[in-house]
Amino acid sequence: MAILDDVRRTADRLPGSEERATTGGAAWFVRGKLYAWECHPWPSIPEEVRAIVASELVVAVKIADRVDALALREMQPDVFLPATTAWSEPKVAFRMGGIDADHLAELVTEAWRTQAPKYLRREYDDAPAGQPA
Repeated sequence: MAILDDVRRTADRLPGSEERATTGGAAWFVRGKLYAWECHPWPSIPEEVRAIVASELVVAVKIADRVDALALREMQPDVFLPATTAWSEPKVAFRMGGIDADHLAELVTEAWRTQAPKYLRREYDDAPAGQPA
């Protein structure tokens, strides 16, 4: 089962990534742009999703395209939640208890890529394999 420290480990390797505490929990930014966050059961979230978010650890990430979110939700509906709110779209929220470490790292890294400027993406891509950028 993945935990927030797994998100932190991935985020720590990403150039320009910064963790901040928010009223909803932990959140990760790159150059001031949100790319991953711990979900909180806000009243604006649909009731059925809010119940899940209130009872287990759920993380959301920015994604490149709404179609990608739909595909993830359809492939693993027990892990990827239905839409939470219209804010920060496009995004996908998922149950940390249902995701493996490799997939989590991929989701967080791709979320970072959607928000990072080109020079930081290039720095990450040019770093030797296995070393933080």
